[in-house]
Amino acid sequence: MAQSQHISPGKKIYFLSDFHLGAPDYDSSLIREKKVVKFLDSIKHDAAEIFIVGDIFDFWYEYKEVVPKGYVRLLGKLAELTDNGIAVHFFLGNHDMWMSGYFERELHIPVYTEPKTFEWNGKKFYIGHGDGLGPGDHGYKFIKKIFRNRFCQWLFGQLHPTWGIGLANYFSRKSRAKTGNADAVFLGEENEWLVIYSREVLAKEHYDYFIFGHRHLPLDINLSHHSKYINLGDWINYFTYAEFDGNDVKLKEWKEEIVDGEWSIVNGE
Repeated sequence: MAQSQHISPGKKIYFLSDFHLGAPDYDSSLIREKKVVKFLDSIKHDAAEIFIVGDIFDFWYEYKEVVPKGYVRLLGKLAELTDNGIAVHFFLGNHDMWMSGYFERELHIPVYTEPKTFEWNGKKFYIGHGDGLGPGDHGYKFIKKIFRNRFCQWLFGQLHPTWGIGLANYFSRKSRAKTGNADAVFLGEENEWLVIYSREVLAKEHYDYFIFGHRHLPLDINLSHHSKYINLGDWINYFTYAEFDGNDVKLKEWKEEIVDGEWSIVNGE
C-alpha cells in the first residue's frame, strides 16, 4: 500500500475507462474521441489526478518504432495535462495490453499491468481494469497469459503493421459481434464476478473503494457499511465516470446540452 496522500481543498481524483477508440468505425470513433477530450478539458481546472482504467483503444500494439495512427486529439490532450503537472495513470485493458513504453516516454503516464492500491485522505482504493479477475472465464484467462507473454508479443511484432493491425482489428470485430449486448445486462450482485472478487479481497484486507472498468455497465454497489464496488461504465453508451472529492466517490454521467443556443457541459449524478 502506498503512503496516504492528501488531496488539496477543491481538488478531485477522476476515474474513467473503456473508450474503445477505433471501434466500430473511424467516424463514430472520432465523435467519441472528441467527447472524451472535451470531458478532460472540462476537469483540468480541479483535477489532482486522473485514472484511465483500461481499454482506451479497441486495439493497440506498439512496434519498436511504430504505433497505430490516429487518436491525436486524445494523445495531445493527455500530453497537455501531464505537461501542466496533472498526474495521469493508465491501467492496461484487455484490448490495449500491448504497450511497451510509449505512454511513459512520450506522455509521462505510468502504465500498470495489474490492479494497484492507492490511499488518499485516509481512504483506501483498489483499482484495476478487471479482466481475468473473479471466478470462471477460464478460456479468457488462458488466452490472457498468452497475450501477456513477451515471446508471443515479439512473434506478433514480426508481422508487418499492415497485416498485424488489420488481423487484430478483424478479430476484435468478430469478438464484439459474438458478445453483442451482454455487457448491458446486470447479472445480480451474487453473479457479478467483479463483485465476487472484491468481496474476496475485502475478506483479507479492508478497502473503502474497489474501482474497475471492463464491465461497461455503470454500477455502484455497497459491499459493506464501509466499502463500495464501483464499475465505471463506458464511453460508448453511458459516458460515465467517478470522482473522489476527498470524502466520497460518486458515479456520474457526463453529457452536453444545448442551453440558449449554445452547447453546455452538464455533469450529473
